[in-house]
Amino acid sequence: MQMKIFDEPELEFANGRHICPKAGIEALGVYDKNDEFRQSEIRLGIVGRGEGVDLLDLWLVKCQEGIEAKESKHPNLFRGFGGFSQHYGFFAKFRYGSTLIRTIQKSKLIKTLKIDSREERIRICVELYFDQIRFLAEHRPVDVIICVIPNDIFDAVTKETKHAEEDGVTDQEEDKNPVNEMEHNFRRLLKARAMHLGKPLQLVLEKSLAFDKNNKGQQDNATRAWNFCTAIYYKGNKTIPWRLVEESYKPKTCYVGVSFYKSRDKETVSTSLAQVFDEFGHGVILRGTPVQIDKQDKRPYMNEEQAYDLLMNALNEYDHALMQMPARVVIHKSSIFREEEISGFSRAIERKGIHLKDFVTILNSQIRLFSYDQYPPVRGTFLLLSESKAILYTRGAVNFYKTYPGMYVPSPLEIRAFEHDSSLEDLCKEVLGLTKMNWNNTQFDGRYPITIECSRKVGEIMKYVNLSEKPQVSYSFYM
Repeated sequence: MQMKIFDEPELEFANGRHICPKAGIEALGVYDKNDEFRQSEIRLGIVGRGEGVDLLDLWLVKCQEGIEAKESKHPNLFRGFGGFSQHYGFFAKFRYGSTLIRTIQKSKLIKTLKIDSREERIRICVELYFDQIRFLAEHRPVDVIICVIPNDIFDAVTKETKHAEEDGVTDQEEDKNPVNEMEHNFRRLLKARAMHLGKPLQLVLEKSLAFDKNNKGQQDNATRAWNFCTAIYYKGNKTIPWRLVEESYKPKTCYVGVSFYKSRDKETVSTSLAQVFDEFGHGVILRGTPVQIDKQDKRPYMNEEQAYDLLMNALNEYDHALMQMPARVVIHKSSIFREEEISGFSRAIERKGIHLKDFVTILNSQIRLFSYDQYPPVRGTFLLLSESKAILYTRGAVNFYKTYPGMYVPSPLEIRAFEHDSSLEDLCKEVLGLTKMNWNNTQFDGRYPITIECSRKVGEIMKYVNLSEKPQVSYSFYM
């Protein structure tokens, strides 16, 4: 066995490199700052009840002015937010006003709360918001539409009992109803319902907009501003605020994340999907076909033709977007590669004349390492178990933060390479780098690479998109 600690991967910004998204944006500017097609004004459509719209207005003002860091022994972790400005950091501004606001009548929302059926409450709430979203998308020049959700409405659509309480952010809502056979999830259904309108949505709770200096039960104000503004910037601009550093010696690589998701009734066969990434972070969403379930371990898998078709479609999209084929394909999957899948993927790669390939499974590991220090193992700790198997800590103590920024003891990932032309060490370094490509979170110690993270997020929404409807190809519609 061999163990080492990888250096924290660097990110590229407009005027240099840094390991931290916040520090990089603040000191060096967003990566796409000099892109002539970048929008320096992001037009915000807003939907919500009157009180929620007022709260959002105050929050946007605070975000534009800047927010001080909270008092902490770890200033790199809790960095202040310098403001969303055309002269600093993002080099952009928000544009919004009365003509871009659609207010939902409070009486209609209150009436929804009295409906006994959770399924019906969700359906009515989705339609109330969708009607206003559609008007803005069709009649106003907006780039992103922010939906402000009242706290009692959020409670009503996330719990079977009307008056239950639920802590959380709307964009992280999980389906809470084990009773009904059909899954009903407000966030997922609304995003799928509005997808064809072509305007990304940002859902926020009214209580998450309160500028509370005590911040009980939620992130500090500056951190929330960093994450909120970065997500809005990415969704509204269709460009990236940072990217992985391109290594000139490495071949052009296409990263593919493959995942499976069950249909809403939880009974039908799972369906595969893929997220295609180049080394700059651009992505394309694809929807696969129904797949089989292994009778013994109950896991979904693709047959050879399905694997072949999925990767061929992915590579065709890559070629269409970049007008060239990659020299190398890396496939990340959260389950074991079966022989049929390896054969299908390999055939597609050979058909396209691509010479290098790496098929990598990323699993949760049961192995734990222990440190003599008070903190857990450092993020980037790598333990080689064999030529094709290793564990990697993507969460752990972070030297830049001078602490472990988590609440629970971190567990590593198990990285298994099947067909692979690259060394396992290099593959793990890539996984570590790809954990930093989530533009929904500016804390850079993500657990999963964006290939896996994205494919899972896409699956949550894709199950609500009708098979007759062409899904959006940008990740901004799913995050």
